[in-house]
Amino acid sequence: MEEETELAAADWQLPLAFSKSRHTEAIEGVTAITQTWRMKERMKTVSVALVLCLNVGVDPPDIVKTQPCARLECWIDPLSLSPAKALETIGANMQKQYERWQPRARYKQSLDPTADEVKKLCTSLRRNAKEERVLFHYNGHGVPKPTANGEIWVFNRTYTQYIPLSVYDLQTWMGAPSIYVYDCSNAGIIVDSFKGFAEQHEREYELSGTRGSGAAPCFKNCIQLAACSASQILPMNPDLPADIFTSCLTTPIKIALRWFVLQNSARLIPKITLDLIDKIPGQLNDRRTMLGELNWIFTAITDTIAWNTLPRDLFQKLFRQDLLVASLFRNFLLAERILRSYDCTPVSSPRLPHTHQHPMWHAWDLALDLCLAQLPGVLENERPFQHSVFFQEQLTAFQVWLHLGSEVRDPPEQLPVVLQVLLSQVHRLRALELLGRFLDLGPWAVNLALSVGIFPYVLKLLQSSARELRPLLVFIWAKILAVDSTCQADLVRDNGHKYFLSVLQDQSMPSEHRTLAAFVLASVVNNYPQGQEVALQGSLVSICLVQLTDPSPLLRQWLAICLGRLWTNYAPARWCGVRDIAHEKLYTLLSDPVPEVRAAAVYALGTFISSVVERSEHANTIDHGVAMKLLNTTMYDMSHLVRKELIIALQSMVLLFENSFISVALQESGRAKDGTSSALISATTDMLLSPATSIRRIASRDRLKMLSPTTVLLDGGAGEGGTDRIKRVSSSSSISSMGPGSMASLPSAAFGSIYQKLWVGLAAMEQDPHPGASQMAKQVMEYIREQVKETISHREVSDTRISSSVSLPPSPSSRPTFLTGESPPTSGSTTDLHRIGSRPAHPFVRSRKTVPNTISEESDECTWQRKPLINTNFVEWSCKYFAQPIMRFIEDNDAESNKFYEREWRYIRNATLRTEAREEQKKMSQPRIENQVFNVRYPHNPTVVLFQPYEPIVAITGKDSVGLWDYYTSTRLAYLPNTSSKSLKGPVRITALDLVNPHDVSLLLVGADDGSLRLWNHQSALHGVASSTGGLSLVAAWQALAEAPPTSKSVNGITEHGRKSSSGLVVSWEQHTLTMVVSGDVKVVRFWDANQELRVRDIPTDSNSCVTSLSSDGQIVVAGCGDGSIRVFDRRLSQNEARVLTWREHPGWVVNCALRDNTIISGSVMGEVKFFDLRQDSSPAGFQIHQEMTAMAIHKQANVFSCGSLNQMAMYDLQGHLINTIKYHEGFMGARIGPVSCLAFHPQRAMLAAGSTDACVSIYAVEPKR
Repeated sequence: MEEETELAAADWQLPLAFSKSRHTEAIEGVTAITQTWRMKERMKTVSVALVLCLNVGVDPPDIVKTQPCARLECWIDPLSLSPAKALETIGANMQKQYERWQPRARYKQSLDPTADEVKKLCTSLRRNAKEERVLFHYNGHGVPKPTANGEIWVFNRTYTQYIPLSVYDLQTWMGAPSIYVYDCSNAGIIVDSFKGFAEQHEREYELSGTRGSGAAPCFKNCIQLAACSASQILPMNPDLPADIFTSCLTTPIKIALRWFVLQNSARLIPKITLDLIDKIPGQLNDRRTMLGELNWIFTAITDTIAWNTLPRDLFQKLFRQDLLVASLFRNFLLAERILRSYDCTPVSSPRLPHTHQHPMWHAWDLALDLCLAQLPGVLENERPFQHSVFFQEQLTAFQVWLHLGSEVRDPPEQLPVVLQVLLSQVHRLRALELLGRFLDLGPWAVNLALSVGIFPYVLKLLQSSARELRPLLVFIWAKILAVDSTCQADLVRDNGHKYFLSVLQDQSMPSEHRTLAAFVLASVVNNYPQGQEVALQGSLVSICLVQLTDPSPLLRQWLAICLGRLWTNYAPARWCGVRDIAHEKLYTLLSDPVPEVRAAAVYALGTFISSVVERSEHANTIDHGVAMKLLNTTMYDMSHLVRKELIIALQSMVLLFENSFISVALQESGRAKDGTSSALISATTDMLLSPATSIRRIASRDRLKMLSPTTVLLDGGAGEGGTDRIKRVSSSSSISSMGPGSMASLPSAAFGSIYQKLWVGLAAMEQDPHPGASQMAKQVMEYIREQVKETISHREVSDTRISSSVSLPPSPSSRPTFLTGESPPTSGSTTDLHRIGSRPAHPFVRSRKTVPNTISEESDECTWQRKPLINTNFVEWSCKYFAQPIMRFIEDNDAESNKFYEREWRYIRNATLRTEAREEQKKMSQPRIENQVFNVRYPHNPTVVLFQPYEPIVAITGKDSVGLWDYYTSTRLAYLPNTSSKSLKGPVRITALDLVNPHDVSLLLVGADDGSLRLWNHQSALHGVASSTGGLSLVAAWQALAEAPPTSKSVNGITEHGRKSSSGLVVSWEQHTLTMVVSGDVKVVRFWDANQELRVRDIPTDSNSCVTSLSSDGQIVVAGCGDGSIRVFDRRLSQNEARVLTWREHPGWVVNCALRDNTIISGSVMGEVKFFDLRQDSSPAGFQIHQEMTAMAIHKQANVFSCGSLNQMAMYDLQGHLINTIKYHEGFMGARIGPVSCLAFHPQRAMLAAGSTDACVSIYAVEPKR
């Protein structure tokens, strides 16, 4: 095993190409998750009614109290004061206890009230509260228990009788929304009755027919908290307060300490007494004190219990919507725990799950125990108290969860604790770090954090000036905005964007953090005018432009996207960019080594073009220059991401200058009828490729004015001067005089104008090798063609009407008719030229309105409502990077991932196969390669065959189809009948095959004679997954040789006289340098860098004939040519010095050549085989095979090559000795093989594949088929 691992080391060292995320995943944004964390409506409890029915000194008749019994009300003994004073003091204390939780509410006390007083109080509070919540607190310790009919008790005016008060009436007075607190025995009866009365109210409302008067109060949504169930009475333990439920709700820390001491008195140190706990130092709202820290811990624990127990929507409603309600429900959890220990079950509506045995209560007990243990020393000896370790331990628990966390597990229960410590300076840094790691797990984690309430905390932290928090905060905010972009409004409202502007501007910050800041700002300005405005005021344009040359590609990408989003439909940002020559600075990114950066630059320049609504000559001139720069620079970019963004950018030009493109399309339509269309496109494409066709700069409007109208039209109209002018036709007679074929009213677009060049560029992109790009270009072109059809049909209708009335004199009242694109003249002569390029326009599809009597275009603003013809998801896909885990191990480098194990298995398999192949190579002369192990008839004459080096698969091409076969089982794995789009240059045939990443997950490289290359992933075919593309999926496609001439009409590149006429595209792939060497029917050898997806250089062949074969090894490239020459290039040298050797030893077409160490082996169609030594200029050795050669293959490892002719194949060693010949197919009736069209050796094994013009493909091996 160790030996195999060592042999596999060579594969580990080889780089991989086309394995980035842009190649392996769909270019689309993150799947939207419905946002539920934002409160649909925030609510506030603005009024509180405190109704106390105590009747101090008189016990109610239906309850027999124990002696002694619980007496304290709001921690006051009513018997220690006079009845009136006691009642007043208790009421005041209760108000203070509530004010601790909601100091801004309006409080009204009603002490021992009558029914009328309660009614007056409730109606008054509801009236003032309007749509906000009102709280009704009822203490019924001095009146009978609630009745089964749903009544509570109050008093008559003289306090001689108990008066029942129906909950039905109380509902009517209180209205909704409301919250009710019932502190009395049998309180559950009120909750049950309330629900029944709520339904009754709804039925009565429906029957009353008053639906139009307003919405019915929804009493079902009212909140109720009751001290006990319907059959229970309150505890009377004299150690407890009589209003224990109210104490739990309003003074939770005090009652919790008291209850803890009572429950654990035997375990506590002797000095701890009930009196001592009232002396705990500190303030509840000061976390630095002992009492404040306990309160802080209690809040965190109850929040955590609720978060982990309640459904998410209920948690949001009860614990995040209203501050007072949230406080009461946190304290209600404590009430349930305490009262259940006294056989009392508090009731709530909505009902909560039981929480009294939640494990977090143990953490609360520990916090109380540690606090009480040091209390005597703090009070007696004035020692400084030791802070609780609760928060450190909870953060550690959260950290442990993160080490093992995944989406399939339950969410971490410590998340609310993290929220609590964010505003604590002691724990903040660690909490933010852990929070960032949690958010990095994915969108689901971000949503969990937002739903727990993290947002206002991280928003407030942006006000902090602490430099150490910057990296953490930008990371957290990037994660939030990647999942929920609506937070942009909150950032702008609180001026949070300034924080990220300062981070982005600070070039001392690492590029990773500035990238995050750039993404945040790009999210702030995305489709948000207020965000664009404040970002522009914050100098975002100049901040981004200064850093466009930063070494970090991700930062460069997001600076460009940020600029593109900033000036999308926002002209002030665009003109700010013009002043800073932003477009010219972005040009440098068009040749960036990273495809995503180039695509981002094209995106930014595309939105730059479409951002100006009010067109002007200056704007037009700039946009024309930008469009031509984009077309000339990126039209043949290797990455389809870049080309698609180019089409989006050109779409803006088409829609802004629609009439000019219609004019070009009309001219093209006329040429198509004359048969000159293809020639025009070819000629203009050549112009595009020439650097001499760059547009002239117009320095000022004065120079534009100097051009006569005729000059402008002849020079291409707005193509040069930035204005589209059309001739006015003032009457129907003028139209008829123009002739039936004239469209003179449209702007003239002379040959070579900008519109002509852009049109031809789009037409060429209709034939883009990538189907996605070609379809996008087709949609743009079809839009203009439809407008042309509409224009022609309108003209024909108009001509028909004009001709039918030409004999009649014009009517005095006849209205002028204007051609498409014109508007009625406003002043001056009717012969004035009319500018149409400067009309307000948005980059959207314009709706057209046709009027039967005219063919003029509507000029109302309503007709300019446009929508994009096409769009891409590149920017959304780029955003997905921030929504997905960033900090995790890259799976390729994770030695425990499935992907790593699969790769390790493949590399060990490769090493094993190479060892076996070396043994086979030793046997290649004896025995010989002559046993036929595979034979299949292909649908077309095979032109290229190719072995997979490490799997039993052979690829076969014929015409424009590709097929994959398992040659051991003779099973067809995949077949794609048409791998290329139809070309303007003629029928397309495949002329080259190669494998990219052959040692790993191999990709099939397919080259066609129209100059295109396509890269296919066939792994789904190997695993039997059916697809619409025959088991192949397209990874990349581009025009490798855009200047390739029209393809030959010959079949398979052989003329009727048997001579080769066209080599098509030939390619050599270098895995160790990730370089693609390409040539063919052109006069250059082109080098493509697969890592950068860029053309890196061209080396002239200095030959008038085509290149027929290529072989490369390191820095040396060998090209066999159609004139019989062998040319050697050293890519390390300059362009003019790169050709270092040339041999003209072959009298004709070079069939194949291969570089083996320092030796070049080549063969020509005349049957000559030559051996060239790179170290010598002398004449090469060679021999004649005595037949014309149609195909040749040289083994990469073994010293053997094969030649094919019209009726046989022959195998030779490198000394020229014949090993064997193959003339017949195997079998009893074995037919003679046809003319050999292609040959290929297995890269490792002793196997040979051969295709012949009788559509047969055979494979021969040393060993016979088992």
